[in-house]
Amino acid sequence: MDQQPPGDRDRTAATDGSLSCYRHPGRGTHIRCTRCDRPICPECMVNASVGFQCPDCVRQGSGTGHGPAANTPRTVAGGSITADPRLITKILLSINVAVFIVVYVKGSLLQDLTLFGRANLYYGGPPEGVAEGQWYRLVTSMFLHQEVWHIAFNMLGLWWLGGPLEAALGRARYLALYMLSGLAGGALTYWLSAPNQGSLGASGAIFGLLGATAVLMRRLNYDMRPVFVLLAVNLVITFNPWGGIAWQAHVGGLIAGTLIAIGMVHAPRERRALVQYGTCALVLAAVVVIVLARTAALT
Repeated sequence: MDQQPPGDRDRTAATDGSLSCYRHPGRGTHIRCTRCDRPICPECMVNASVGFQCPDCVRQGSGTGHGPAANTPRTVAGGSITADPRLITKILLSINVAVFIVVYVKGSLLQDLTLFGRANLYYGGPPEGVAEGQWYRLVTSMFLHQEVWHIAFNMLGLWWLGGPLEAALGRARYLALYMLSGLAGGALTYWLSAPNQGSLGASGAIFGLLGATAVLMRRLNYDMRPVFVLLAVNLVITFNPWGGIAWQAHVGGLIAGTLIAIGMVHAPRERRALVQYGTCALVLAAVVVIVLARTAALT
């Protein structure tokens, strides 16, 4: 990829007044490398003692006597910079599509994977659901869709929100954010909805990504208006008077994703791992407590 010399920074001006990343032309940014002064996007930002540096400057060494190996490029949350910043997003999208196709071919799987609290799925049959020990439904329902418009809308959100988040957080942190947001959405649905009310879809995880996007944009001092508009539109859809949407999953995912993202991007560098792992552990613990409490109430 052609790279722009530091002296040509005026050529990176975008039409909206922002700059374009020197490694990814067309990606707007307001952040520059503290060493070479080139514009860098979230994917290229490497935390430095002051501000951010670009991957090229980090590879060349910090000027403190340490070699390039001591300055492995890291994302804003401390993750490793990878060649394919959308790999996990592609895998998650593929799993969702694959499950949709399998369920379309074999419709009987729908009830086996849907999130239920406790219900008799057919006349004379035994009660089934999370309260009956089928905890796997909290996970399988996250990848389950029944209508084409449902999976299309969710996968569009996953691709649009997931890619930049994966690049900024790193693969492991991004995957933890996605899964925990989805689990939190499922747990809140299990807690607040009727035991026999089914729920499915990746919406809880997608709303977690939406909350995390807002936190990341605030951390990078980006214009917050677009994400606020998107959030407002989605909340209006969530609480529309026609019903049919599990608002509990949306709210649970949004809260979990926001809290996890705060812990990830605002963690002090010297205690980054402790704060990030601790935040994820607390969210997971809350999910487990909610599920156990609801199970005890239903059995």
